[in-house]
Amino acid sequence: MDNSTYSHEIPRLISPPAHIHLMGICGTGMGSLAGMFHSKGYRVTGSDQAVYPPMSDFLRNLGIPIMEGYRASNLQPRPDLVIVGNVIRRTNPEAVELEKSGIPYVSMPLAVTHYFARDKTRIVVAGTHGKTTVTAMIAWILASAGRDPGFMIGGLPKNFGLNHRVTDGSVFVIEGDEYDTAYFDKRPKFLHYSPGIGVITSCEFDHADIYDNFDQIREQFRLFAGLIPKEGRLVAFVDDVNVRAIAEACRGPVVTYGFSSVVQWSVTDATPSDGGFSVVLTNHGMKVAAGRLAVIGMHNVLNAVAAVAACVQVGLDPQEALDSLASFQGVRRRQEILGEYRGITVIDDFAHHPTAVHVTCSGVKAAFPGRRLVAVFEPRTNTSRRAFFQNLYASAFSDADLVLIRTPRDVEDVPRSDRFDSERLARDLCTQGKEARAFGDTEEILHFLLSNLRQGDVVLIMSNGSFDDLCRNLQKSLQEACHEGSNSLR
Repeated sequence: MDNSTYSHEIPRLISPPAHIHLMGICGTGMGSLAGMFHSKGYRVTGSDQAVYPPMSDFLRNLGIPIMEGYRASNLQPRPDLVIVGNVIRRTNPEAVELEKSGIPYVSMPLAVTHYFARDKTRIVVAGTHGKTTVTAMIAWILASAGRDPGFMIGGLPKNFGLNHRVTDGSVFVIEGDEYDTAYFDKRPKFLHYSPGIGVITSCEFDHADIYDNFDQIREQFRLFAGLIPKEGRLVAFVDDVNVRAIAEACRGPVVTYGFSSVVQWSVTDATPSDGGFSVVLTNHGMKVAAGRLAVIGMHNVLNAVAAVAACVQVGLDPQEALDSLASFQGVRRRQEILGEYRGITVIDDFAHHPTAVHVTCSGVKAAFPGRRLVAVFEPRTNTSRRAFFQNLYASAFSDADLVLIRTPRDVEDVPRSDRFDSERLARDLCTQGKEARAFGDTEEILHFLLSNLRQGDVVLIMSNGSFDDLCRNLQKSLQEACHEGSNSLR
């Protein structure tokens, strides 16, 4: 990871209706930024290679044109400013034309900080896991309290129907990503957000395409913690030994949370209730609030503790904050229940890291006791397509009853010995006494599901991409089977 100083001058933002073009517009952060510019009256266009829901639907509903594929002609007519996403490489034909053209350009995180979040209290949520949900929870708590926060979230929170908001409020909430910024700035995005209040939910190895080892990632989180000023706060999950060590780099006070006895913020009596949890929130072991959380999984209870603790740092009452989460509807593609068809429940989730897969399977299994959990997994990220997590995945599916794994695609750039092996994972799971199968393509998975699902099954589909529209195609097929009274579903 290169932390060299980035000297590119930040362009002056021209007033609406200037033309802003975003390269890599369908990324979650870039899609948010596109919506933010659109809400201010700018003419917004974008280009991307991978155009799929929900982001493609979201952008088109805003009336933002998306050009599929990257080419020099996408920069005609000439935009006034270009935002370059981190998916763009220097050799990209559109990037080559951009460099030639003299059009002003800037990275996504710098655009957010300088054009939308300047002069506001910035709450920045970082972590390997949970940051999207925690960011959405904080935004919802603040909005419910009348604080009118601006926000940018790497997912679509159901309460807002948008993953961004530009307001006149004094607080701006940002999901901070440890991935690199752009081809011309290889620092992590979260180092550009200058947090007044930071949240670190977790720190594990990921992004094997840009980090050689865990020490490199941990150092970036230390740099993030070190950005918080003395008058700021770091809300840290110190049950994680790595987060505890990272928190030492913070110059301001550290507000701790977790389940252990040594933390400041925690919960007791987290009791499953009506598809969620009834909880008691404690501060230094003393009860400060009680209420209900409409979430699946103890990991989301923990996310709620982080969100409440962060909101208290900007003056909210803990009971008021917890009460707001009773109406928190979640984020699309995070344990999102898509529907039930003849007793078969279909759930969509973004999980891809082994830890996320494990806690998601565990949470869903607990939320649907006594039902068969069918876990369908696509190893799609740059890390999961590699063998780094091969052995960890073998224990990540412990709560699933049937596991279906797609063979990773686009692995030509990965040496054969370094590739993730879906068939090996299936064999390892079978050795543990679990039913598991590997599939060469998504169509095979769909056919298997339609032939083998039975009433009472819970189908949990996990991928950080579109998975060839597997969720939508499965729903459509199940709906048709319901209408036709098909015998293929037992």
